[in-house]
Amino acid sequence: MIRDRGRIKWVSMMLPEHVKMLRDWVKEDQYEEKKEMDEQQLELMNVTLSEAIEFDQFVTITHYRKSNYEIVIGKIHYWDEITQKLHIVDHFEEVHRIPIAAIADIRITDV
Repeated sequence: MIRDRGRIKWVSMMLPEHVKMLRDWVKEDQYEEKKEMDEQQLELMNVTLSEAIEFDQFVTITHYRKSNYEIVIGKIHYWDEITQKLHIVDHFEEVHRIPIAAIADIRITDV
């Protein structure tokens, strides 16, 4: 069995620009595409959102940001109708402003 250094062997013979392009290409390969929501999911999310605001409950929000899905857990502090963003305060008292169009899922969480 031949044991060599794999990609490390070839990187030393490549230009730094080519190495950067290859790393960017690998990173882009891990991007996720935004999923389209149907009417039933939107209605269920709306009900969950209203309930969380009314009873001041913790929620888990999955949203699409920078070509990937991210999760935020916290309480809904404010709903800004002008900018169409939810202001979420997490456990560390950090405020996250999430556009409504980027939200993929909302669930009530017991903390």
